[in-house]
Amino acid sequence: MKTEFYVEFNGEKTDYRNLVELAKEAWKADDFLVKDIETMNLYFKPEERVCYCVVNGEHKYSFQI
Repeated sequence: MKTEFYVEFNGEKTDYRNLVELAKEAWKADDFLVKDIETMNLYFKPEERVCYCVVNGEHKYSFQI
């Protein structure tokens, strides 16, 4: 089964894949390798246009959408 997941808020839309890619970029910006990601938890707050991310249970990031 193929599924898509989108978040729409105030006339703007983003999808799960976009959030994951942005989280990977934040991870790589700290000189880590994507292959070292074991777990990634994303918490998106559309009213703030911010996504919070926890990688491997310990590395915390946030980024604007």
